Amino acid sequence: MTEFSRRVERISISGIREVFEAAGADAINLGLGQPDFPTPEHAKRAAIDAIESGASDAYTSNKGTLALREAITAKHERDNGFAPDPGNVIATAGGSEALHIALEAHVEDGREVIYPDPGFVSYEALTLLAGGTPRPIPLREDLTMDPAAVEEAITDDTAAFVVNSPANPTGAVQSEADMREFARIADEHDVLCLSDEVYERLVFEGEHHSPMRYAETDNVVVVNACSKAYSMTGWRLGWVTASERRIERMLRVHQYAQACASAPAQFAAEAALSGPQDVVDEMVAAFEERRDVLLDGLEDMGLRTPTPQGAFYAMPEVPDGWVEAVIDRGVVVVPGEAFGEHGAGYARISYAAGVETLQEALEAMREATLAVR
Repeated sequence: MTEFSRRVERISISGIREVFEAAGADAINLGLGQPDFPTPEHAKRAAIDAIESGASDAYTSNKGTLALREAITAKHERDNGFAPDPGNVIATAGGSEALHIALEAHVEDGREVIYPDPGFVSYEALTLLAGGTPRPIPLREDLTMDPAAVEEAITDDTAAFVVNSPANPTGAVQSEADMREFARIADEHDVLCLSDEVYERLVFEGEHHSPMRYAETDNVVVVNACSKAYSMTGWRLGWVTASERRIERMLRVHQYAQACASAPAQFAAEAALSGPQDVVDEMVAAFEERRDVLLDGLEDMGLRTPTPQGAFYAMPEVPDGWVEAVIDRGVVVVPGEAFGEHGAGYARISYAAGVETLQEALEAMREATLAVR
């Protein structure tokens, strides 16, 4: 009888989804990483126009439409200080597929992938699916990843290390000095730096910096998406950019797994990236206000919370039983251990919800805090 592959048996359903599915239908969901804002009208209109005109009826290039890849190049030049050739960009089915094809193209069986712990749940799972060995490393007190810890973890078996800034689940933003160090480490140790920059537009203090800007070799690969910055999670449109030789290998995986990203989503993404950016600024301002409401409430409860400088997550240190007590009171939060061993004792709270909803959730959290102390 045909059994299941060892690779798929080594992974399980995300702890985030398990919590979400277990919650009641009327629960306040502060568990999923999804903006509650609408997709910009000009992006939706571009997709509708493409559908109505028939422009999106056929396959696009495996890499995506040239117009979209040119828009991605212009975005990086505008925001990040580097301009990849449009030929060195692949439009993907969200940032998730971009991460997947990057790891599939670079990780041999048994080779190690270093990533932050707590960190995004896909890093471990995608490493295992690629046949690699996960090497999670603990974070600093402020929940940023220490370049020195990354460099110390590198061995002859290391294939790649993952940088995520702003970070899921912590909301931490790496400094420019850190990013320069990550680029140096990739150059000097000849290992891949996989930079997950999906939340890069959502920064409240300081600026986002990409290691791609500082690298002297082609050992940096950048993953990004329209999902968070433009509230387009359901459109599933991301991208990966790297050197020509790395893109060619990733394209081999992408063309057989996906052929091309959804054509209507490509037209929407082109419009989002090229059109007015004030919608992003408005969303960032709203998230910052919500963050402050949440942090004030958690502080009133006596829960220590490193201040998130980006994304829309906070990770307070919580007492035993707190997550369960909060969920029992109708608010979905995610236990920190869902994001790795070093997430134990924390909870991830998404503040991608309105202020009134957050205030209602905070009341339930206060009750839970009193109940478990």
